[in-house]
Amino acid sequence: MVYYDDGQVLIRNMQQRDAQIITEEEIAQGWHVDIAKYEMRLQHQSEGKSIALAAEFRGNVAGYINVYPNAGEGAFADRGYAELVDFGVLEKYQRKGIGSKLMDVAEQIAAEHSRVVYLGVGLHSGYGSAQRMYVKRGYLPDGSGVWYGGQVCQQYAPCCNDDDLILYLSKEL
Repeated sequence: MVYYDDGQVLIRNMQQRDAQIITEEEIAQGWHVDIAKYEMRLQHQSEGKSIALAAEFRGNVAGYINVYPNAGEGAFADRGYAELVDFGVLEKYQRKGIGSKLMDVAEQIAAEHSRVVYLGVGLHSGYGSAQRMYVKRGYLPDGSGVWYGGQVCQQYAPCCNDDDLILYLSKEL
């Protein structure tokens, strides 16, 4: 299904071939990824648990995001809120409006299922542009503090500033 198309940017459901392209491109960028993550998102989509989106820029796969209409993990688990998961735009396609369009479409889909959407964002510098984007779009911290490894990181608890150290943000739609 196509959700958006302006002749340059196309947002559609993710397909199996996208998983390989995204994995190879992210590895070339120096990211530590495994195709299994994208295959899991495709499986969740086929099971009706999520909507996996891919963005193309001038015919090339450029980004992705996943919408879970009733997420069961994180700060808002099992409250009937939609969660946005695994949002990314390949570096060579950044600063072209692709991320904003992906977020627009994901939020529209989320609004069909929930009055609130939430997401977790990493805290290291690699997430800096995403952190700024979320604040500009009106996302606010949920107040539960930092999470690590899928649970609230207690005050003074040791943790590692890796991809598992996140802050949950939410927005009313």
